[in-house]
Amino acid sequence: MSDQRNEFRNDSQSLGNFMPTASELADWLLSRGRSAVTTEQAAELLGVQRDQVRVRLHKPVADGSMFSPGRGLWIAIAPKYRTWGAPPAVEFIDTLMTHLNRAYYVGWLSAAEIHGAAHQRPQATQIAVDRPTENRSFGRAHLRFYRQSKAAGLPRQHHNVESGQAWISTPELTAVDLVDRPELGGGVSNVATVLHELAESVPLDPEVLAAVAAGFSTTAVRRLGFLLDLVGADVDTGPLGHRATVQPMGHPALLDPRLPRRGHVDLRWGICVNTDVEPDL
Repeated sequence: MSDQRNEFRNDSQSLGNFMPTASELADWLLSRGRSAVTTEQAAELLGVQRDQVRVRLHKPVADGSMFSPGRGLWIAIAPKYRTWGAPPAVEFIDTLMTHLNRAYYVGWLSAAEIHGAAHQRPQATQIAVDRPTENRSFGRAHLRFYRQSKAAGLPRQHHNVESGQAWISTPELTAVDLVDRPELGGGVSNVATVLHELAESVPLDPEVLAAVAAGFSTTAVRRLGFLLDLVGADVDTGPLGHRATVQPMGHPALLDPRLPRRGHVDLRWGICVNTDVEPDL
């Protein structure tokens, strides 16, 4: 993140000597391989006082060439996205999170789609963030933030986008996140579908999967193992099974946390199967 912070400190001289007009700013930035400026940088480029920037950029925002996803940050919209009101969220999420000083990763169904499990495209981009952050929408881009205090320390990887890179959860973390909070994956049946597709799209390393799951609740571990077995995913669930038995069994974990304790118990995984799982395979 430090390199990106330094980028935001570039002044108008490092961006070039020519000073664009407000209506030219978006294309001027994009032609130089940049997509964003702070209010301070915009003021330098436009040759105006900082408090005049919002007024000067009103027209570019109105005509769809720029937008402001956060106070003090302005992002140029590439021509192909200008009828959308904003580029796809994954294109600007890293810039926004750097500006807000948040550790983050794109996760759950949004990460699963990037990894190739695109059975059900999420209506909003789901983002894990280390501190509370308000949801926001810009044109077609809808951002939904979910608190994950360990976001910076969990397994995440860079995903290349047109504007640079974005952090996304690894396939293994994506799988664990989905079973840890199945409501964010569209419910248990849909999570089962996504797990099957994820395992088909990318190899899920059994040892890595168990190691990632170890940082979550035993319930998440048991739910993951049960669902992977249920859908016949090509994953050795032995390491998960070992992890699940590290802690005393206690009460069987609920397969669907939103439903009451009922139904039979799967003895291998210690799961109370309190709902019918109907994956779309």
